[in-house]
Amino acid sequence: MIFLELVLQNFGPYFGKQVINLDPKIDKDNSCPIILLGGMNGGGKTTLMDAIRLALYGHRAQCSTRGNLSYSDFLSQCVNSHCDAVDKTRIELLFEHIENDKPIKYRVVRTWEKNPKDGKDNLGILELDIAGQNDWLREELVNTWDDYIENLLPLGISNLFLFDGEQVKELAEQEIPPPIVVDAIRGLLGLELAERLAVDIEILANRKRKEIADTKDLANLEEIEERLSQQQAEYEKNNHQLEELNIELQKSEKDKQEAFDKFVSEGGKIAAERNQLELQHKEKIAEVEQARQGMCELASHVLPLALIEPLLTQAQHQGEKELRIQQAQIARDILFERDKRLLNWIIQLGISEEQFEKIETFLQQDEETLRANLLQAEESWLLADAETLSQLGNILYYLQNYKNIAKQQIGILKNKEEDIITLERQIQTAAEPEAYKKLVDALELAQNKVSKTKAASEITKRRCDELEAEIKNIKKDLQEYTKQNIDRKNYEHIIDSAAKVQETLKIFREKLTLRKLNKLEVEVTECFRYLLHKSDLVHRVAIDTHTFSLSLYDLQGKPVPKHRLSAGEKQLLAIAFLWGLARVSGRRLPVAIDTPLGRLDSSHRSNLVERYFPSASHQVILLSTDTEIGQKEVQTLRENEAIAREYLLKYDSSTRQTTVQPGYFW
Repeated sequence: MIFLELVLQNFGPYFGKQVINLDPKIDKDNSCPIILLGGMNGGGKTTLMDAIRLALYGHRAQCSTRGNLSYSDFLSQCVNSHCDAVDKTRIELLFEHIENDKPIKYRVVRTWEKNPKDGKDNLGILELDIAGQNDWLREELVNTWDDYIENLLPLGISNLFLFDGEQVKELAEQEIPPPIVVDAIRGLLGLELAERLAVDIEILANRKRKEIADTKDLANLEEIEERLSQQQAEYEKNNHQLEELNIELQKSEKDKQEAFDKFVSEGGKIAAERNQLELQHKEKIAEVEQARQGMCELASHVLPLALIEPLLTQAQHQGEKELRIQQAQIARDILFERDKRLLNWIIQLGISEEQFEKIETFLQQDEETLRANLLQAEESWLLADAETLSQLGNILYYLQNYKNIAKQQIGILKNKEEDIITLERQIQTAAEPEAYKKLVDALELAQNKVSKTKAASEITKRRCDELEAEIKNIKKDLQEYTKQNIDRKNYEHIIDSAAKVQETLKIFREKLTLRKLNKLEVEVTECFRYLLHKSDLVHRVAIDTHTFSLSLYDLQGKPVPKHRLSAGEKQLLAIAFLWGLARVSGRRLPVAIDTPLGRLDSSHRSNLVERYFPSASHQVILLSTDTEIGQKEVQTLRENEAIAREYLLKYDSSTRQTTVQPGYFW
């Protein structure tokens, strides 16, 4: 993942439109990892970090100035104080990542006005072609953006890649990482998957326990007959009540129709339009439900096999290859028998011995060639017959048809859901005239009465259906008494197996945690020793498997108390911890650091500038003051060809506005 461009318009101290190119590529063939942005304290550096977070996560963003504000109040606070009330505030973040082995570019656009009416921003997701020239709106991503960005850069681990000096300072001073960091570490290392599976297994076991608890152990036939008599009596009672409710429902619906007719005739066009919109909304919801039922029906056939379609295709190819080898072997045996008969026949012809030997030599060479070709063939392991391969081909054929149908159904479902959203907006904007308040109240009263009567009727009918089903089940119990005992044993087997699986998962979690943390310890130790100018101070960094706290050891294996480290060394240890996590995770994500060199002396600062910044990631965004990355440090980075772009956040204290200019302080 690479951030390519950040656009700010009337956001915080950035008045008007400000465009920042974040692409680490200098030209087609050359790139440098660092994007350097300089600015004085209060000049808008942290605002840039907030803009990136806000563009990616919206209302879930953990921005520095939000505090306990609601999202609506926070958006209003972010609007530039000098812009007009009608001007929009806008954030755009263009980034590139690999999707299905191909590079793809998305531009995330969020806009809002001061005091937004609906309390949120307007989100747009644009996809750009590979040249970045043309874009088109991806409406389906707008509704699923939170899930989509979680797969690229999960919110829980974002603070491990988008962090500031204060965060590093807090992490360096604490003996045990805070819970939010611990959760992020678990997610980054993939340790929560086994825990989630253990919880799911426990849920399954509890469900089976309840099913066993609900299963009635039928003691004898007399008890079954008694229950059957009770259920039949209750069924008759509920059925009689249902008939009375249906009569009352007919009367209520007649009253509702009269109230509705009066409402339409006296209410005029506005009431009729509103009612029509509501009817259309209900119809669309029913159509969506029908489309979802269609998707469920598709999923109940061969469609789930699409998850392993490449494996099925591979099996088909392997089977066909093995079948051809079998046919070749059969043909070879036939040819060998024919050659024997041919030689016998040639002997009878009485040809010369020399000619006979030439013919025999030719046939022997041909036989050896056939044998060599068969020996070179791959060993058969699938051993599928022709009928099985034919069935597999039919499955793949039907699977493709089901996939096409599923795509069509998904398209239909998306279109209908968009129609529902449009109708809901129209219904919300349709005003209800005060002159028709009494008519509306009368209609609602009639509708409520119908709804209550219908609800009571449906409940009673449902109870009748349940009783009817229970009566049928009780009758079946007379023949299925043995089967119930078998089912109970099956459930008990599942519960016993779940306990064994959970114990295995516990061992797996422990071993997985040890393996991941061992690798993380090696990476953190290597990063810390690489950054530390005292190479003999720490020989090994150990990480606790439960709290993720760090322990240091010297060459003799003795503990090195953390209080022996200076404030700068503790900060380097925290940075090494974050660096090691990024390396172990295997995720190619950009790193953004705000005020990165606080509390570091000259030697530690030099090591961080020369060793960490150029190697932290394929893209490193640095937000620094003139005292952190000074003239000496920036000259070092330039000489090492580590900087792709430089910007200066120029803050005007008289207008309290910030502009983005090319270049740095020096």
